[in-house]
Amino acid sequence: MNFSLKIKNLVLICLIYFSIISVFKAQTSISLQTGADQSDIYLPLLKNKKVIVLTNQTGVLSDNNHTHLVDFLLSKNVNITKIFTPEHGFRGDADAGEHVNSDVDQKTGLPIISLYGKNRKPLAEQLEDSDIVLFDLQDVGVRFYTYISTLSLAMEAAAEADKEFIVLDRPNPHDGYIDGPILNSRWSSFVGMHPVPVLYGLTIGEYGKMVNQEGWLKNGIQVRYTLVKMLNYHKQRRYPILEKPSPNLPNDTAVHLYPSLCFFEGTNISVGRGTAFPFQVYGSPYTKGFEFKFTPQPSFGAKTPPFNGQLCFGEDLRKYPLSPDGLNLEWLLKAYKNYKSNMGKSDFFLKNLFFDKLAGSDQLRKQIISGMSLQQIKDSWKPGLQDYERIRQKYIVYPN
Repeated sequence: MNFSLKIKNLVLICLIYFSIISVFKAQTSISLQTGADQSDIYLPLLKNKKVIVLTNQTGVLSDNNHTHLVDFLLSKNVNITKIFTPEHGFRGDADAGEHVNSDVDQKTGLPIISLYGKNRKPLAEQLEDSDIVLFDLQDVGVRFYTYISTLSLAMEAAAEADKEFIVLDRPNPHDGYIDGPILNSRWSSFVGMHPVPVLYGLTIGEYGKMVNQEGWLKNGIQVRYTLVKMLNYHKQRRYPILEKPSPNLPNDTAVHLYPSLCFFEGTNISVGRGTAFPFQVYGSPYTKGFEFKFTPQPSFGAKTPPFNGQLCFGEDLRKYPLSPDGLNLEWLLKAYKNYKSNMGKSDFFLKNLFFDKLAGSDQLRKQIISGMSLQQIKDSWKPGLQDYERIRQKYIVYPN
């Protein structure tokens, strides 16, 4: 090869390299903007209105300071009458299932009404001094994560009181695909209210549209619903969560594993509450066939963890690949197979059958007990998933 040809090839390589870099920079410069970041859209809707903000610690803007939505609205002279807050409280530091009392925000002086205390649905009198409910919560896209139940009950109450309802949308870390059994209405509860799979493949704003337009609110009532969409959002991409959604989902790994591991909350197996790695491990004193060991202790977000102070044997999943692969039932089936207590396997599932509420029916529990294979179980979900997908398609507003 002569010298001039080498120079030409080198120039060509450099041109290709800089073209790739330019494309990369162009792509990375297009950053996600959540609904809360679209103030030019929602501030005019709030002008001269009395506003209730339903939010928690996740309701922040994407600016450098992660300004809280409430502080931002007050700086724009929006008339906020009170704050509604879901499970885990306004600051997001209450344990899962812990009763949260109403309070007053020390910074702003605004009253905080807990929707995980005396009532989970806003009372009519709690909506009287308002025109609009403004909703902004970071969901995780899983049926038994209770923020979508709070969304639905708040929409229902707003509809009954003839109030407007505005949702500031945020990413779903499990968006773009669906998986799991469909909830049977007989098992409807606060950890699953609607006939959707465990992974339902919609943002929380899209989910609200579906609930409203499918007539899933009480008596088929509909609320005056406005969705403030995100910019530069794609359902197959993954975006950083600005604030952890709850105490025991401290990082992306926990959020990714949560849909599969949460089933253990209805069993005699720990998911690592009371450790530095909740929802990143599983185990119990009765699964000694596993090598990994951990001992739960009281901690932030887990004041009385299952198996407090007891040595648990299980699996460490912190290095599990973070790819969108749907539900993984392998761990649940493996734990059941290895479970050996004084009562055999009869106490693997908690007596209160909370597992059935998480699963959406008693079918999955019975399938596991009967020894059905992983593939047989997943095959049984297919007809329900196909029916749900036809509903889901009607409410997708982002590229998929």
